[in-house]
Amino acid sequence: MTLPTYPARAGLSLRVRSPFVTRFRHLSFLTDYGLQDGFVAACHGVAARIAPHVSIIDVTHLVPPGDIRRGAAVLAQTVPYLPPAVHVAVVDPGVGTARRGVAVAAGDSVFVGPDNGLLSWAATAAGGAARAFSLTNRELWMAKVAATFHGRDIFMPVAARLADGTELAATGAEIDVADLVTLPVPERLIHDSIAEGEVLTVDRFGNVQLTITAADAAEIGLGPGTTALIRCGRGQLAISYRDMFGAVAPGELVAYADSAGLVSIAVNGGDAAQRLNLAPGARVSIAAAPQIIHLFRPGRIPPRRGAWHDYRAGRNPATAGPTSVGPEEKSHQSVTPIAPRHYRTSGGTDCPERPGVRACYRKGQHAGRTR
Repeated sequence: MTLPTYPARAGLSLRVRSPFVTRFRHLSFLTDYGLQDGFVAACHGVAARIAPHVSIIDVTHLVPPGDIRRGAAVLAQTVPYLPPAVHVAVVDPGVGTARRGVAVAAGDSVFVGPDNGLLSWAATAAGGAARAFSLTNRELWMAKVAATFHGRDIFMPVAARLADGTELAATGAEIDVADLVTLPVPERLIHDSIAEGEVLTVDRFGNVQLTITAADAAEIGLGPGTTALIRCGRGQLAISYRDMFGAVAPGELVAYADSAGLVSIAVNGGDAAQRLNLAPGARVSIAAAPQIIHLFRPGRIPPRRGAWHDYRAGRNPATAGPTSVGPEEKSHQSVTPIAPRHYRTSGGTDCPERPGVRACYRKGQHAGRTR
C-alpha cells in the first residue's frame, strides 16, 4: 500500500501512518498569539492540509504574552470538558532556544507543545502523563522551520499527523515522564479554621481566582449565605459569600465558588483585581466570620420593668402589683424593677421617693437632672 504525500511546495513532508492507531476527530488549540495577526490562521491552515477531517477547537489565543502559568491554568480547567483530542498549546517565550518540544500521552488524549510546564497541569487533569516523546523526527515537521514560529512549523504539523493516525512513538525519542518540566502545584493550606492560598488567575472581567477550593471553604465553615474574612497584604475585609454575582448589589464585592470549583472574588459589575490590587501569585487567606446569635426574635424583646413606658400610665412599678403579661414576657416576671432616676422639671408627676421633686419620663426627654 502506497501512502499519499502532500505537495512539496507547501513544505509538507511524508507522513508516517499506522493502521493500528486511533485517529482523532478533534484537535484543540491554545496560544498567546492574539487575534490581530495571521498566526492562528496559518496554524489552522497547516492542520487542514494535513488532516482535513479534523475539527479544531480554539480554546483561547488571548493568553497574556509569555504567561505560561495562565495558559496552563486555562488549559487544565478546559480539558475535562473537551472530547478525546490532540491538544496543541503554545505559550513559548523560549522559542528557538534549547528547550525541547514534546508529545505527551495522558488519559485518552495527547498533548503537544513546548516542554516548559505549559502542559503539566492539563496532563494531570487528564489522568496523568503516561508516555512522553521528544519531537526530534524532522520528517513530521514542515520542510522549512522558522526559529520564531515553532507553533506553525513543528507543533501543529506533528499534532495534525497524530490526529490523522501517526503513531506517537514516531514523533521522536521517548523520554521519562519524570523528566518533563512541570509547574509548581498551586499552594493552599488549611490551619486553625483559616485557608491560605494565592491568586491563581485573573480573568478579563477582573474576577480573582484563588487556589483555595470550594471544598476547602466548606471545611472552614464557608458556604452561601455566610461572610468571609479575607486578608490580602496588610488589609482585611469582610465579603459576602454567595453563589452568584447577582446575590449582592451592583458594585459590591462577593466571594463565591466558580465554575472550576475554586474560590473567587468578584465585584458585581466591576473589576475586583483592580479594586483590591491583586495580581497572580499574591498571597490571600480566608476565614469564616463569626456569626451573631440573636437571643430574641426581632420585635419580641420584652420591655424592661421600671422603664419610661411604665410611668406614662401613672403606674409606680415599685408599689404596684403584678400586671397581666403576654406569653413572651412570662419568663421575665422575676426581673427586679429598676428604680426611676430623679429629674427636676416643670411638668410630670411627683416622684414617689422624693416628695417635691418631679419625675418626667416623656419619651426620654428630661430636664434639670438632680445629682
